[in-house]
Amino acid sequence: MRKINEENERIKRRYLQYLKVAKRKDPSTVLKAAEGILRFEATTGYASFKRFRIEQAIKFQERLNSDVNKATGKPLSKSTIRSVLAANKGFIFWLADQQGYKSRIRHSDADYFNMDAKGARVASAVRETPYPSLEMARHAFSYMPVDTEIAQRNKALFAFLMLTGARDGAVASLRVKHINMIDGCVYQDAREVKTKNSKTITTYFLPVDAAYLECFTAWMTYLRTAALFGPDDPLFPPAKIKPVDGTFKVVGFSRKTYKNANAIRAVIKEAFTRADLPQFTPHAFRKTLVKWADTVYPSREAFKAFSQNIGHTSVITTISAYCPISTEQQGVLIKSPRSG
Repeated sequence: MRKINEENERIKRRYLQYLKVAKRKDPSTVLKAAEGILRFEATTGYASFKRFRIEQAIKFQERLNSDVNKATGKPLSKSTIRSVLAANKGFIFWLADQQGYKSRIRHSDADYFNMDAKGARVASAVRETPYPSLEMARHAFSYMPVDTEIAQRNKALFAFLMLTGARDGAVASLRVKHINMIDGCVYQDAREVKTKNSKTITTYFLPVDAAYLECFTAWMTYLRTAALFGPDDPLFPPAKIKPVDGTFKVVGFSRKTYKNANAIRAVIKEAFTRADLPQFTPHAFRKTLVKWADTVYPSREAFKAFSQNIGHTSVITTISAYCPISTEQQGVLIKSPRSG
């Protein structure tokens, strides 16, 4: 059973509130900070933070380097270690200014949570992430059934992700009113939609495949005419489950949006599994679409428009994050400029 140090809990609550309200951090970032600090606290036996010593930070680093991931049984990744250390570094630095702690903790104490240079390079190394080709996505889409309302919703969800490249967190919070079928776009209003960095984005449907637009259009028609959904109802509603004849059954759709994107990720993974393909996440579609756009939008102006369409302020972000050049490609392009 977890031990509780009430004094620590109070000061941690103040720090997390500082992150959320003053620093305007995302709830997921605040949660990760809380988990990282708790991890350090556990290695000290939940001793008061007023008794902090640099030896505790050194021991903590050694512990992290020897710990294993409970789910995989493998050593913690360097990126995980960096995230945990950063959470504690920020906390200790903040703690050095707080009444009752600043006489015991110095700002420089936070530096003992720095990662070594080699580990930091490994943690920040850019790795090629798998993504489906257009053909793989189309194949998985074709295998998705439409025999139930839930199946129709799932297939429309897949189509929408391919039409927009929207992030799954935003998609989970979209409502019917955010879709403009006349102009063929979705208005990701940051006041209501959970967009990254609370950015308002207007995304026009991409001309990737007519089948995707046809599927999504049919879904919008269903929502408005058959399900009688209004502007404030969710675009991709969760299933409503109620007891029927002693068992729980799906009896339609809820009028509330998803709380997170977990269900959306599960739908996409299941779609690829059904088609006997490797599992991919909705976010992988963004890379699929960037690779496609790199060919169909050759001018700088057109590719900038695409970059803006998927929510990037700078086209540099799109290129660096989704169009990395391998060492082999680098050699080919440099030796034969016109081949690019």
